[in-house]
Amino acid sequence: MQDRKKTGAAGFFRPIGALFSAAGEAFAHGDWKTRLSFLVMGFGCLARRRFVKGLLYLASEILFILYIALFGSRYLKDLGTLGTVTRSQVWDGEEQIYWYVQGDNSMLILLYSVLSIFFIAIFAAAYFANIRSAYEAQAEDAAGRPAPGMRDAAASLLDRKLHTTLLALPTLGVFAFTLLPVIFMILMAFTNFDRAHQPPGNLFTWVGLQNFLDIFWMNPGKSKTFYHLLGWTVIWAVFATFVNYLLGMVLALMINKKGIRFKAFWRTIFVLSIAVPAFVTLLLMRQILQDQGAANVILQQLGLVSQPVHFLTDGFLAKISVILVNYWIGIPYSMLITTGILMNIPADIYESARIDGAGPLKQFTAITLPYMLFITTPYLITQFIANINNFNAIYFLTSGGPLSLDYYQAGETDLLVTWLYKLTVSFQDYNLASTIGILLFVVCSVVSLVTFNITMGGRKEETFA
Repeated sequence: MQDRKKTGAAGFFRPIGALFSAAGEAFAHGDWKTRLSFLVMGFGCLARRRFVKGLLYLASEILFILYIALFGSRYLKDLGTLGTVTRSQVWDGEEQIYWYVQGDNSMLILLYSVLSIFFIAIFAAAYFANIRSAYEAQAEDAAGRPAPGMRDAAASLLDRKLHTTLLALPTLGVFAFTLLPVIFMILMAFTNFDRAHQPPGNLFTWVGLQNFLDIFWMNPGKSKTFYHLLGWTVIWAVFATFVNYLLGMVLALMINKKGIRFKAFWRTIFVLSIAVPAFVTLLLMRQILQDQGAANVILQQLGLVSQPVHFLTDGFLAKISVILVNYWIGIPYSMLITTGILMNIPADIYESARIDGAGPLKQFTAITLPYMLFITTPYLITQFIANINNFNAIYFLTSGGPLSLDYYQAGETDLLVTWLYKLTVSFQDYNLASTIGILLFVVCSVVSLVTFNITMGGRKEETFA
């Protein structure tokens, strides 16, 4: 176990060390053509008639130098401060008007600096690849192998390197539309980018860990809101995942029980509740559960209540209503999933248990539940994380309400993800929203790892093989 940990810790740095080691070997044993490739990218390939590679490496170096000189450097130099010149107003005595002088834009400085760092990393990878290609070309010439032509290089991209050709565009998309925005969001958590620091009129700057300290204990309003919403988020996720799962399994067992007639009919009835899009059901339930909605009208006409029941406007009742409405949507999903698995449990296992004197409860706890958990552990982890981030169920039903003066820009039923949405869209507290996003990612990661490791799926992989 200790050796495995050492290997994992060094796994990140080993490829980087291998690049420098290969570059050092190329410089030590390469000829002048290979060594000149350290300065002029692609020279070693061009000098040895590898024209396609050589031209690509040379073009990448030229484009990189132009990008840094004409664009990237002016943003990278301000990365440490995120700008110092604010937009100002200058009086023009001749024209008798004020002119606005545009200052720095902290958001563009941060965004383009991150983009420039990405380009630097990509250029570094191309630079070391250029050295390796030059050294390999030298070795091929020394061995007397002919240089591949342009047709051979193109054919290689459609044959031996087809995976590189196919994955190039998706990889670029991941970098541009996933990794770059994520890093930009993470960096915003270490700034004071809020409604009072909105570029281009105002600048924002680095504040270190101040936002995290405010969330944890230094700002009473923010920390109280965070801890309360974190607790409610976990409670919601537990009820929405595990209770849904158990009730769906019980429903599947009842329908599959021997002697029950019209099984397909009963399954169809329950599946009808998920045939309607979930957001339509949530919006309909929102109207039904209003203080003047259909549910309260019926209860008052029947004489069961004299005043409207505040299903969505009382904090405690709103949380219960959200959980119960989610059962209407979630239990049929669990029933369908567990039905297929229950049908695959060998009948002779139950027969042996009955011969040994096990009753229905013992059979469920010793056979059915362990088997189901073993098969569905990845599903449960996925559903738990999805319910932690279940934006639709809260937003369409209660919009996070009812509002509370005890919370910082949040309502009683807000999850962390809906609070993050409000901070971003309604209040422009981007720094706090980014901080919550990071903490939410940490919570989801820890829950996923811990849950999988303590379940049978993580510890007894061969139990039901």
